[in-house]
This record gives sequence, structure tokens and C-alpha cells, in this order.
Amino acid sequence: MIFRIIIVFIVCLWGCAPSPNNSDEVATEEPTATSSGEWQSLFNGNDLTGWEVLGGDANFYVEDGMIVGLTEKDLPNCFLATQNEYGDFILEIDFKIDSAINSGVQIRSATYEQDTTTSYINGKLEEGTRDWEAGRVYGYQIEIDPSDRAWTGGFYEEGGRGWLTPLVDQNEAQAAFKPGDWNHFKIHAEGNRFKTWVNGVEAVQTTDDQHKSGFIALQLHGAWKEEQVGQKVYYRNIRIKEL
Repeated sequence: MIFRIIIVFIVCLWGCAPSPNNSDEVATEEPTATSSGEWQSLFNGNDLTGWEVLGGDANFYVEDGMIVGLTEKDLPNCFLATQNEYGDFILEIDFKIDSAINSGVQIRSATYEQDTTTSYINGKLEEGTRDWEAGRVYGYQIEIDPSDRAWTGGFYEEGGRGWLTPLVDQNEAQAAFKPGDWNHFKIHAEGNRFKTWVNGVEAVQTTDDQHKSGFIALQLHGAWKEEQVGQKVYYRNIRIKEL
């Protein structure tokens, strides 16, 4: 009888002990998506909650699940900016633009606290300097360029040094943009490394150490010529994954 009780006790202990195999499985489990951040939408599709207009009295509004920017005469470059700031992330956004203006998506951006002068490289890749007033938006911009130059996806510094990585002689990337249609950006910012894709085609892979974090913004370009007035830029499906 005593022997039988001892056997039952040993079997119980063996059955209750944690399995070595199960412990190993837990220890080697692959990280889930949660450990590296989840996708989150930056636009709710209904209104501009979480966003604010910077740079002027720009006409941004929501229509049919899209953010629409409408140019008006003599308005400067204006921006619809997130109220939150972001550092390392993957950003995806769909956009469409009328042909007489350009635009761009700002990342790691801010506004100047005082008047500032910087070096500057213009669209003809000529070097010079520019003066910027206090309150002016500055930071990295991923260009939207429907002109024949076709630099959509290029890496520019708005309110600062100008062209950092133009799409010069990058035929595949330049051909990826679809004029008058919806296009898709993927933008990867991590540390000092940046990559951009236009409709799945890599446009830029570069490094820069100037800005570590800041807001994300949608540009509405200034309209100083008659043909630029009444032009629209559209944005939708804006989502981000922080890294």
C-alpha cells in the first residue's frame, strides 16, 4: 500500500513539472508585430482631428474620405501638420495632384523660432543662400513633382538647404509617377537613413544627420501664377508604423 502511494506521488510530480521542450519554445519565440510597433492611421477619413494648418490661411478640407488642399492666389507655401511628432518610422500615403503645382510630404519638420539663413540648392541645382522668417516650416520633404522634370520621391529640405537628393537620371523612379492618377508613397526614416518608394519603385536611398524628429505635414504649394490658382492636391490612406 505504501509502495503504491509513493509511485502515485512520483507520477504526479513528473506530470506537474514544466516541460523542458515547452520552455525552449517560449525562449526562442519570434518577435511579434506588437514588439516593433503597430500601424496606425493618421487621418480618420471624416475631419482634420489631430492636424493643424501652418504657414498661412490655407484651404484644407475633407471630402469623400480624402484630405484636399485647394490653392488660392498669393498664398505662400502652407502645410497641414500633425500635432504629434515622429522620429523613426515607416510612413505610407496615397496622393493625387493637379498638373500646374507641385507639393510634398514633410517629415521630421518644425518651425523656425527666429529668422534664419541657410545654404540652398535650387531646382536647377545652383548653390546659394536663402533667408527664412521666424515661424517658417522647415524639415525634410519627399517631393511630389508632376512636371516633366519628374522628381517625385526626391529628397528635399523645405525651408532649408533645398535639394539633397534630386532624381537626376533615375529613369525607372522618374517613370513610376502616374500623372493625374492616384500614387503611393512609402517613406522609411530610421536614424540618419532614409528611403523612399513611388508606387513600389525605389526612388531615394540616402543619409542625413540634420533632423532627428518632428511633425509630419502635407504641403499646399504657393500660387503666384494664374495657372496655379484653383489647383488641388489630394491625400488619403495615411498610416504610420513607428520603429
